Amino acid sequence: MSDDEDLTYADTGVDIDASEAATAALVSRVTGDDGVDGFAGLLDIGDRYLALATDGVGTKLLVAEHLDDYSTVGIDCIAMNVNDLVASGVEPVAFVDYLAIDEADDAVTAEIGSGLDEGANLADIELVGGETAVMPEVVSGLDLAGTCAGIAPKGAPFEATAEPGDLLVGWESSGIHSNGLTLARTAVSRNHAFGDACPFGKYESIGEALLEPTRIYTHLLQPMRDHDVRGAAHITGGGWTNLGRLGENRYVVDDPLPAHDVFEFVQDCGGVSDEEMHRTFNMGTGFVAAAPPDSAERLAAATEGRVIGQVNQGDSIHLRGLQLSAWSYGSTGSSLKSGRDVARTNETW
Repeated sequence: MSDDEDLTYADTGVDIDASEAATAALVSRVTGDDGVDGFAGLLDIGDRYLALATDGVGTKLLVAEHLDDYSTVGIDCIAMNVNDLVASGVEPVAFVDYLAIDEADDAVTAEIGSGLDEGANLADIELVGGETAVMPEVVSGLDLAGTCAGIAPKGAPFEATAEPGDLLVGWESSGIHSNGLTLARTAVSRNHAFGDACPFGKYESIGEALLEPTRIYTHLLQPMRDHDVRGAAHITGGGWTNLGRLGENRYVVDDPLPAHDVFEFVQDCGGVSDEEMHRTFNMGTGFVAAAPPDSAERLAAATEGRVIGQVNQGDSIHLRGLQLSAWSYGSTGSSLKSGRDVARTNETW
């Protein structure tokens, strides 16, 4: 396509609908059921639940490669996993990473290790091991992913089903986080290099703005438990359609948190539509919880969040003059898994 055409995520090679279909096909073979989904899989181990979540950094790594700066991607790897556990009402406790690289490089792996260590400290979890695989015939460059384990007492995981009349509380993101970077990179690259001076914010370069680490939300877990949260959503792959994980309702976000300057910059560079932006990026809000009105107001006051909207009867998502259709989720949120049943999220980068 030419540089003057409006850009979509599918144009960059990432088709969200196709990705969802592929994920459903995989799950149907693993579990015999094409509707199981959630931010984390929970296993009943007697007096508590063991939870597992797995995720990676995605094509944000290509920005790090361009800038030769891998110092923060470990934070992203930790954040993308622990935030999914927190959205299920689970306390993250331990993390194991997997680094696949085409060529051993002490400087690169040291930077990645420093980021993982910082992310673990921010999330208050333990790094308990990992694997570095040198596979020049399998990977080009590197890929970083990990798995996080969490523990929750019985009754602690969120039901993940919002009810009409609930209010939505939102918390700021730090920027793009680790989803939608394929679209962001492609849009920016039309007329800029990642090393170019950044025209907004505190960043020296455009690439540095794209590398802003994903915010970690583990500090919200106890306040959400204390204030009767029914369910929470990590606004990650799929952007605002993640509210669909809270159940089939009409979500009206009439006072959204402001979008960071980086989103306007990406949108202008790529001519990306408002709808595509909100189906791809967090647009300034990284985490959302649903709770009864009094509880929601107290939760917002007790944290750095604010009430951003409400839950009504229906089956759509409304914000900033848009109406989005949530993806169809079978089981939502923290439904208990047994045997070979799994929870599987679909991340698009």
